[in-house]
Amino acid sequence: MSMHPKQRQLEDTLRTMCDDLDRYLEDTYGNRYPLHPNRMERGKAASVAYDGLFSTGTQFTMGYGSNAGRGYIVDIDIVTLSRVAKEDVDEIEASAVKYLKQLLPAYFPDRTLDIVKDGNLYKIIGDFSLGTV
Repeated sequence: MSMHPKQRQLEDTLRTMCDDLDRYLEDTYGNRYPLHPNRMERGKAASVAYDGLFSTGTQFTMGYGSNAGRGYIVDIDIVTLSRVAKEDVDEIEASAVKYLKQLLPAYFPDRTLDIVKDGNLYKIIGDFSLGTV
């Protein structure tokens, strides 16, 4: 099943925004923990999602059973074998959300989007319409 071109553009923009977030997290927290032994050093893989300490991305959810409804779950993985302190996770997530809130209007100037905490996840919610075809 092929994806509508406007949907592909939306998802490509989300990927680019997550790459921006990944670079920010690497710059800010990239030396806090040792890399997983199977993980390439920052800048060594074809995509920032596959190297360094962080891997970021989004995944669409219909939001069934959610107070926030449908949207894109924000994944922020810290790729290490070390135990990551809860305080560090909280600090990194708060910093990432603050940064994403700054990025949303730049990457999606014609959409009304926000990022909210939905249970134990963060989700980008708002206008994901593809417009008229």
